[in-house]
Amino acid sequence: MSLPTAAPAPIVAVCGATGLVGRTMVHILHEREFPYRELRAFASPRSAGSSLTVDGESYPVVEATPEAFDGVDVALFSAGASVSRALAPEAVARGCTVVDNSSAWRMEPGIPLVVAGVNDEDAEAHEGIIANPNCSTMQLMPLFGALRDRVGLERVIVDTYQAVAGTGEKAVDELEAQIRAHAEGTGKVAKVYPHVIGFNALPEIDVFLDNGYTKEEWKVVTETRKILHLPDLPVSCTAVRVPVFVGHSEAVHVETRDPISPEEARALFAATPGVIVIDEPGEHRYPLATDAAGTDEVYVGRIRADASRSDGRGLAFWVVADNLRKGAATNAVQIAELLLDHGWLQGASRRAAAASGHGAAVRA
Repeated sequence: MSLPTAAPAPIVAVCGATGLVGRTMVHILHEREFPYRELRAFASPRSAGSSLTVDGESYPVVEATPEAFDGVDVALFSAGASVSRALAPEAVARGCTVVDNSSAWRMEPGIPLVVAGVNDEDAEAHEGIIANPNCSTMQLMPLFGALRDRVGLERVIVDTYQAVAGTGEKAVDELEAQIRAHAEGTGKVAKVYPHVIGFNALPEIDVFLDNGYTKEEWKVVTETRKILHLPDLPVSCTAVRVPVFVGHSEAVHVETRDPISPEEARALFAATPGVIVIDEPGEHRYPLATDAAGTDEVYVGRIRADASRSDGRGLAFWVVADNLRKGAATNAVQIAELLLDHGWLQGASRRAAAASGHGAAVRA
């Protein structure tokens, strides 16, 4: 990407830079040639003092403190909700614009929840923080947005099959250890999840809520409504953890306001930026997590009429994406690019106001 005319290159920070998503953020900043003049790596006190090497570039890891954000123009956060709650307002008060990957701010009134290419215009109204949606929600939005605009959405049911990378590096290591234990005929040990994930499927992601849904499932419900500006859209979700390293898969059923055939849906999805249609079941061609891993696109296939309806207003399809990239890091970088392209960063004026003691507060 290129900078607007005469705009100085920003200073960028990645908070949580040593985690799976944080390292992926740094890699994608390199890959997309984001025009920063300096890139800073922030992490917990445990990691401070070490160095982070990505694509042959080494960065000293600095403890994430309020003062660390002095002079930073845009910060990509992937350090967990508690860290974001504590540090994002501090960063904003110092003139920084925060793109946050945690659940801390997603459903806060006045905080934009943005999927690049779907609701870009929402980002303009930010007051310092923009939220990155949950990975399982993220990959649905280009498809749902296209359907909303063409034929309307009336009901959504989603079943997710989510990779262990969504939990973090310890979960990836645990799955690898369980696979080795299986091959060696030794006992499998579960520490990260309540049960062994190797060769298993766990219908429990995050904590259970009073309504019987898990927090992960409820994120899909509430975030979908917010991103699409459809606050009353009926949405239901069942989220399942599966023994896949990277790449979330989802079985989707939608009911639409107007009829749409599978052929029309394929053409609509194929014309949607960032979406690739792979739908040749007779040739055993459909989206696979192993193919999506390492890419930034959303893949859709198995597009068919919902057999439970006879009015042409129901579709079923299969959606796959890399949860570390488009599901998290890539979208965060794309939001930062959007802010830079449109001049929507907080900028030097915010820092000047903060330095004079008049920095704006962020709702906690």
